[in-house]
Amino acid sequence: MKQYSKKKDLVTRNISGETIIVPVEGHVGDLDSIYTLNEVGSVIWELLDGRTSIEQIVAAVCSRYEVAPEEARRDVTELIDSLEKAGLIHVSPASNQRCQTD
Repeated sequence: MKQYSKKKDLVTRNISGETIIVPVEGHVGDLDSIYTLNEVGSVIWELLDGRTSIEQIVAAVCSRYEVAPEEARRDVTELIDSLEKAGLIHVSPASNQRCQTD
């Protein structure tokens, strides 16, 4: 069961329900690579703590918003894939260790 963590070299701010993410390299923000997450994306972002599974994130989205589990799972998976491709998150090291022992 994969769990994801946010990379440490990011600056994030929540403004009016949206999350702004700025990658930081060499102590300087990369202003050409600013990411904005809407309200639902912000909820998902907050749950990417290295301990919360994708299924737990899907359940949290379903409990906060009127959305079917299948749609929530698809949306959560798509956002996580996008965040991973953008280099903003990674599979949690603890998640990797659990997968190897399963």
